Amino acid sequence: MRKKNKLEKGDQNTSTSVLDDVPRALPALDRSKKLQIKACSIGFDWKNLTPVIAKLKEEIVELEEAIAKSDNEQMTAELGDVLFSAVNVARHIKVDPEIALRSANARFETRFKWIENRLKERNKLIEELQLNELDKLWSQAKNNGL
Repeated sequence: MRKKNKLEKGDQNTSTSVLDDVPRALPALDRSKKLQIKACSIGFDWKNLTPVIAKLKEEIVELEEAIAKSDNEQMTAELGDVLFSAVNVARHIKVDPEIALRSANARFETRFKWIENRLKERNKLIEELQLNELDKLWSQAKNNGL
C-alpha cells in the first residue's frame, strides 16, 4: 500500500498544503519568509539569485504600470508582490528582511534628524526648502557616513 503524501491526506472536501502550518498571525515580513522557506523545502524555488532579482525587477515594472493606471487595488497587489519578491531576494542572499528594514529605518531617521539639525543651525524649516535642496542635504548626510 502506497503512503499518502501531505497533499493527498484528508478527505476530498478539504485540501492540505505544505503552507498550512505557517501561522497567519505572523508579521507580514516574517510570514512571507516562512511561506517561501516552506515552498523551497519541496523544490519550489530558483537555484540561483539571477532569476530572483529578475522577478523583483518584473514586479517593479508591474507596479509602475498599476500606478500609471491609478488603479488602487492593482497598486496594492503589485506593491505586495514587490515586497514579497524583496523578501525572496533577502532569503537568497541570507539577509533577514526584518533586520534589513529596521536598519534602513534607523539610517533614514539618523539622516533625517541630521538634516533637521543642519537646518535648525541655519534657522530654516524643511518646508522652506525645495526637494532638490533637501536631496543635496541627504547626500551630504550619506557622505558623512550616516
